[in-house]
Amino acid sequence: MLAIILLIVTQSCAPKSGQQNNTGMEKSATPEVTKAVCVLQPTEGNHVTGTVTFTKVDGGVQVVADLEGLAPGKHGFHVHQYGDISAADGTSTGGHFNPENVNHGGPDADVRHVGDLGNIVAAADSTGHYQRIDKMVKLNGPHSVIGRAIIVHAGEDDLTSQPTGAAGSRVAEGVIGIAKP
Repeated sequence: MLAIILLIVTQSCAPKSGQQNNTGMEKSATPEVTKAVCVLQPTEGNHVTGTVTFTKVDGGVQVVADLEGLAPGKHGFHVHQYGDISAADGTSTGGHFNPENVNHGGPDADVRHVGDLGNIVAAADSTGHYQRIDKMVKLNGPHSVIGRAIIVHAGEDDLTSQPTGAAGSRVAEGVIGIAKP
C-alpha cells in the first residue's frame, strides 16, 4: 500500500514535459532505449555463463546470445517476468514474461509469450550462439524487457507444453539492463 501511495505522490509531483524541475532547468523527456545487455551467471551447481544483447533494428529487436558451459543440445531460452536473481535456483525470476496472458509457444508462433525465445543450441564444445530479430520483444513501453531476466534452462523447450515448454531446471540467469548505445 505504501508503494502505491509513493508512486501516486511521485507521479503527481513530477514536472510535466516543458516544466521546470527543482533545479530551475526544464525537465527533458526520457530517452528511448535502443540497446540492452544481460550478463548471465550460473545458478547453483551449474557453470553456464554468457551475454545476451538486445538491439533495436528495423523490424524489431535483434537478440544475440553467446554462452559457455552448456551441455550439448537444445536449451530453453526465455525472458522471465522479474529481474530478481536472488534465489540460488533462479526461481525468483518468476515465469515467462507474458503481459498478454496467452499460451506458451515457439518464437515464430502466432500466439506466444513475449518472453518465448525458443531454444539456444550448444555445440560439442559447450558453447551456444543464438541470433534472431524478434517482433514481440520491446525495449520501451509496457512490453519492455528492461529490468526483467533471461533464463537458460537445462533441457529443450518443446515449444508446446503449457505453460513453459517443459524445459526443466534453470542453469543460468541474468538481469536485462540498459546498455550504452
